[in-house]
Amino acid sequence: MSAAAMLAEARRWLGTKGRPNALTRAYAARNGDEYADTAWCDIAITEWARRSGNASAVLPAGDRAYTVWHAQDFQKAGRWHTGTTAEVDKAKPGDIVFFDWGATNSIDAIDHVGIVEKNLGGGRLQTIEANTGDACLRRVRASSVIAGYGRPNYAAAASKWMEDMVKDLPLLKKGATGEHVQTLRALLLARSHPEIGPVEGKFDDKVVAAVKAVQRWGGVTADGEVGPKTWPVLLRVHK
Repeated sequence: MSAAAMLAEARRWLGTKGRPNALTRAYAARNGDEYADTAWCDIAITEWARRSGNASAVLPAGDRAYTVWHAQDFQKAGRWHTGTTAEVDKAKPGDIVFFDWGATNSIDAIDHVGIVEKNLGGGRLQTIEANTGDACLRRVRASSVIAGYGRPNYAAAASKWMEDMVKDLPLLKKGATGEHVQTLRALLLARSHPEIGPVEGKFDDKVVAAVKAVQRWGGVTADGEVGPKTWPVLLRVHK
C-alpha cells in the first residue's frame, strides 16, 4: 500500500507487448470483453493498482480505461496538479501522469497516461507507460506534453489496509498461546524487549509487562492486553 509497491508492480510488466495481454484480459473479465483488445495505458494503471493493493489510492472512482475520466477523478478528489513546468518539478515517484500530445493542460484533451518513476528536474519525468508503441516501456517526458498528474493518497490507503488487517487480529490476554502470540512476541522483540525471551512461548508476565511499556509509548491504555487499540501501535513504523 505505497508508491514503492505500485512502482514495483509496474516494473514487473516492462517489456509486455501487444494485446490482448494478461492486463487487458483481467480488466475485461471485470468490465466487458471489449476491453481485451482496446487501448490499454490506463487499463495497465488500474491493474497495477489492484495487484499492488493500491486501488483505493490510485482509483478514486474505481476501474478506469478512459484517461480523461481518470484525471477528472483526481481533480474531484482535490489531488490534481496541472502540467506546468513548476508543477511537474514537484511530481513524485508513484504519481499518475497524464499526457496531451496537443501540448495543452486541458483534462478534456488527455490522450495517454503513465506512472512517474523518477523526477529528472527541468520539467522532465522518467515514467513507466503501457500502450506506448503497444508495449510497456520506460519513457522520458517533458512538461510540454504533460497535461497534469494525480497524486494518489497512498498514506490513506495504507491506513485503511491497517484497519482492515487489525479487524482480523484477535484480542490476546495473559495465558494465550498459538501463532498470534508468536507474532506478538516477535513484534515485542523488534521493539527492543529481549527480556521476554524467544519468539516461541506463551503470553506470560514478561509479555504483559512489555505490552504495557509499548502501550504507554503509544499513548493507549496500559492494560497489558493486545486488542484493536494496541495492534496498530505494535505494527507502527514510526510514532
